[in-house]
Amino acid sequence: MTQPLVFIDGDQGTTGLQIHERLHGRTDLRLLTLPEADRKNPQRRAEAINASDIAILCLPDEPARQAAASVVNPKVRIIDASSAHRTDDGWVYGFPEMSEGQAERIAHAQRVSNPGCYPTGAIALLRPLVQAGLVPADYPAVVHAVSGYSGGGRASVQAYEDPEGARGPDFQVYGLGLAHKHTPEIQRHAGLSQRPVFVPSYGAFRQGIVLTVPLHLRLLPAGVDAAALHGVLQRHYAGAAHVQVVATEDAASHTHLDPQVLNGTNDLRLAVYGNAQHGQALLTAVFDNLGKGASGAAVQNLDLMLAALR
Repeated sequence: MTQPLVFIDGDQGTTGLQIHERLHGRTDLRLLTLPEADRKNPQRRAEAINASDIAILCLPDEPARQAAASVVNPKVRIIDASSAHRTDDGWVYGFPEMSEGQAERIAHAQRVSNPGCYPTGAIALLRPLVQAGLVPADYPAVVHAVSGYSGGGRASVQAYEDPEGARGPDFQVYGLGLAHKHTPEIQRHAGLSQRPVFVPSYGAFRQGIVLTVPLHLRLLPAGVDAAALHGVLQRHYAGAAHVQVVATEDAASHTHLDPQVLNGTNDLRLAVYGNAQHGQALLTAVFDNLGKGASGAAVQNLDLMLAALR
């Protein structure tokens, strides 16, 4: 077929700009871009979406719902980078490594919901362990994550990078009402029967995430230790191009985790740390919130969908 036409709706936002940058110079597709005067015109945007083979929505939730509802061309396929459809049964969850066959489902889906940045790390760690029975579905999970300030979108970036403005705080914890919109997404796709406690935060660095899930071994099935947890993750992600599970001997030598070490990549690095004496384990995920946590994941899903068109 001819080169597929890809339209990024919202290509001036943080995620949209990064997707555009990652697709720049590719010869296997055509990018449809609206003139600046038309970017906020609902009719012109709807026309562009319906003219494309694949549209990527980089919009706030409500505009993303409106954009998806504007599709009348049955051939148009959608990747939604917002959180509007992440728990919607009519949309395929865009985490290819999540489970066997998920990449194939994404490749042939009409509607794909790109995962959130924080949920990517939490689900990657918890889902294989819950499915394997090593972490009970009703485990009282606590997820803590520190993201670069770009996770807050354009307004947050401006708050930290505007030379004329007051610099944002070095560190801030938010979501204190325990009602963050990512929490239902984590619960659903991790396979948890109880709502986890999710504590997000921003640091004074542009991008990158460290996410941690502490576990009490006494609350897990008898005999489950850090080695068993690691083994399940290692087997689940064996052969995955973009997910690395740190070897046990390497993890034993770590003294800290750098949230920025995978910036600019679409990689996700998982590890298990344990203290048998205290009966505790720590699951960790490190990745770029603008890479595997947003634009990199969107391009990975786009490539799966494009391959199905050929």
